[in-house]
Amino acid sequence: MTTDTRDDSLSNPTLAPQPSFRVQTRVAHDADEQAGNLHGWNQTYDQLTAGCFVGELTELCVDHMQVFVETTSHTLRQTCEVQKDAYWFGIPTCPAGAGRIDAQVIAGDALAFRPGGVEFELLTSAGYEIFGVVVKGDVLRRYAAEVERVGLADHVPHTEVVPIGVARKARLCASLRQLLDDGAASGVPLSAFARNSLQASVLALLFDLGALPAAKPVAMPARPRRQSIVSEAREYVLAHRERAVGVPELCERLHVSRRTLQYCFQDVLGMAPATYLRAIRLNGARRDLSNASRESRSVQDVAAAWGFWHLSQFATDYRKLFGVRPSETLKAAVSVRHGMAEAGSFAH
Repeated sequence: MTTDTRDDSLSNPTLAPQPSFRVQTRVAHDADEQAGNLHGWNQTYDQLTAGCFVGELTELCVDHMQVFVETTSHTLRQTCEVQKDAYWFGIPTCPAGAGRIDAQVIAGDALAFRPGGVEFELLTSAGYEIFGVVVKGDVLRRYAAEVERVGLADHVPHTEVVPIGVARKARLCASLRQLLDDGAASGVPLSAFARNSLQASVLALLFDLGALPAAKPVAMPARPRRQSIVSEAREYVLAHRERAVGVPELCERLHVSRRTLQYCFQDVLGMAPATYLRAIRLNGARRDLSNASRESRSVQDVAAAWGFWHLSQFATDYRKLFGVRPSETLKAAVSVRHGMAEAGSFAH
């Protein structure tokens, strides 16, 4: 269990310390302590029912985003405020009517939403659990414009309670829980690529599951253009093989929305863009490993050349796709090379 103290400097980027980029869990036995455990917030918790308070917070702070899940044992009145130029999405898992924001009931099919720099009030029942996502405003605006191809000013919710549907809400909570569970299980700080991927995936979830309205449907490209988009994406990834290119970068490069990119890949290849592009890089790594014995290259050398900086994840993905470990491919290539060399010496 990791303990920490509150750090309000997140509200001032010039004073903010370097984030740990890892999941942290804190347990509090006082409502004020619980309120102070959430980084970057200005808030006060008042306990309204009797008994010994217990609260738990599991939190991940990355470059431009904060993801957390909070549980509290007793009924609370909370006054809260997120840092300026940020947006908070609060997704409770509790039954309908168990929580209110500014006196409005948060229904079982809805989430709460507030912009930064504006104080709001939460009333939460005993045994309350809520997931939270805080996104910096400039990042959300850029993502909306360049990846989703929508203007955020026209699509950001203007109410405290946003209905998204029971099924979508459950999927959003499940995805956020899995994200935090995976991060806690790894126990190591996230790499720059992992942080970018995580932030992009959470933003995509918010749009896909209705927390932020998506762009209006548009006519999809004709088949030749769909094929061209897929080919251009592949060429771009291969030209930048030393780093993992994500879907947001491809959308910016190809001037298409994320939905258009997904549609093109699904139509042409029957799979998601990220799945195909990872497979392309893994295949490139496999070919290089098969030839690595000629150049005295290691698994780590080859993985880095194809933008895989997390070796254990690379090995897992490689084995899942090819049924063998990267080291086994390299070992087989070395054996073949030695066998050919011995055969050549015998021939002489």
